[in-house]
Amino acid sequence: MLAVGKQRSITWVAGIILLGTLAGCNSQKTDFENYPSVYGQKPAATQQMTNQEAADMQARLSALGAARKSGSISEAEYQRRMKEMRKLAEDHGSDTLKQITN
Repeated sequence: MLAVGKQRSITWVAGIILLGTLAGCNSQKTDFENYPSVYGQKPAATQQMTNQEAADMQARLSALGAARKSGSISEAEYQRRMKEMRKLAEDHGSDTLKQITN
């Protein structure tokens, strides 16, 4: 009978400690600014190319290829324009990064 009484006392003490611990969890203020948000969509650092801009770029490239094929522009002019577009493609990433960081 004495052993049962001690077990009940231990159970009560453990329960009180558990309740105190759980009550302490609710009283702490959580600073959510330190944690990343996984909800919703974050805004982009720069604007993406629109569908119209992509279609315009595709049309420019197709027209350049067609002009070269038909002979309406010289090979030198074609190479100059391609060089210009390749330079834009190479520098675009670093230029955009500079805009973002400034």
